[in-house]
Amino acid sequence: MPTKKANPVAKVGTVAKAAVAQPTLTSLRGVSDWAEAAAWLRARGIEDIECITPDLAGVPRGKMMPSSKFTSNTSLALPSALYRHTISGEYPEETESFRYEPRDSDLKLTPDLSTLSVVPWETDPTAQVICDIVNTEGDAVSYTPRNVLKNVVRLYTERGWKPVVAPEIEFYLVAKNDDPDYPLHPPKGRSGRSILGGQGYSIAGINEFDELIDDIYHFSEKQGLEIDTLIHEEGPAQLEINLRHGDPVELADQVFMFKRTIREAAMKHGIYATFMAKPMQGQAGSAMHIHQSVVDIETGANIFSNKDGSPSKEFFQFIGGMQSYIPKTLVMMAPYVNSYRRLTPDMAAPVNTAWGYDNRTTAFRVPVSDPVARRVENRLPSSDANPYLALAASLGCGLLGIMNGIEPTPPTDESANEGAIDLPRDLLNAVSLLEEEPELMKVFSKEFIGIYAGVKRGEFETFMQVISPWEREFLLLNV
Repeated sequence: MPTKKANPVAKVGTVAKAAVAQPTLTSLRGVSDWAEAAAWLRARGIEDIECITPDLAGVPRGKMMPSSKFTSNTSLALPSALYRHTISGEYPEETESFRYEPRDSDLKLTPDLSTLSVVPWETDPTAQVICDIVNTEGDAVSYTPRNVLKNVVRLYTERGWKPVVAPEIEFYLVAKNDDPDYPLHPPKGRSGRSILGGQGYSIAGINEFDELIDDIYHFSEKQGLEIDTLIHEEGPAQLEINLRHGDPVELADQVFMFKRTIREAAMKHGIYATFMAKPMQGQAGSAMHIHQSVVDIETGANIFSNKDGSPSKEFFQFIGGMQSYIPKTLVMMAPYVNSYRRLTPDMAAPVNTAWGYDNRTTAFRVPVSDPVARRVENRLPSSDANPYLALAASLGCGLLGIMNGIEPTPPTDESANEGAIDLPRDLLNAVSLLEEEPELMKVFSKEFIGIYAGVKRGEFETFMQVISPWEREFLLLNV
């Protein structure tokens, strides 16, 4: 994301509550049992239910059924192969760490009734519910994204802590385009003109799409999703939505639902919303920044601050862990070939693991705040990341820093996003780093790492089959 001047009151005030952490954590709706669910569905005249769950890419997968069948204790299943295919639908070759189940056995969908909400863009009364994935014995499947994040949160809980997060999601609005060889460009707003770049925090830029934004707010309210603020970013028709702080799984659920909501609202107005990390050449990429704090479950105190208000050892070790391990989990935050086009110098994105106080050129920024609101912002994830996996990686790396007592480098107050790149430059390198770090087995299962790495290698091979315009332009008649 480009360097920008934030509204300090909005930013500090919002996450200050998170760090104090007696937060009233919001869920999408709050239905707690099947009797309540049945009453909820009847009261709204719901006819159909979408039972959905994120795949490795964060794409909603699942089944639709009549509401009467949903409440009749019907068993829901999906094939395990859903978690072994690439974003384009191919199944990679097997490797030592990436194997298929020959039977393609079933996995069961277990609805999390607290996420039950309406689908506001459907014409017929329809609801949706996010599901967890268990095996036929009822055990959580370790390699599914929601369970990956739940396991990291559990590791905090075992220490008497609760992580609190607040994501910020950037995305572009683009004109409809059915030719993948044709570059994307901004849509026309209400003025009849395509908006240009350099519109950071522009109210006029937001007003160009005020009817679309009204629908985003309307759809979000209907689903129980809480938007904290919405701004126009630096890129042409690039927007950012900031979510309220809360529990990591609940916030990942909200990002998962927000992406779908924003796409649907945009299509209603004849344009696309894209969460590609780098959709337009020469323009800023789109990030998913993550604000993080950790609180003591018993006292509600922010463990990043000592009683006298000074930074705690856990605060520094959390940063040290991110510096040490996030380059090795970057593929969970930058999951595609396109993601690494964002992490380049001169585009205002982080290119190393530096940290600093209120320094937006660093990968890990500590915003200005009171001690109770002390937090760390991870600015590396891109908006194309699966929110469950990005949050799991960020929180998992910070926890490893505390577990292993890792001290960070000194903070920097200089520009840290220029010059040498201190991160993996491409997808294959990032995958190798994920596989080669044994410490990651403390927070992620071996099965998840093997499956995820295999899928990412398969996506790279698919990408290599495509001849780019650059190759045609410079190699066709010159070599």
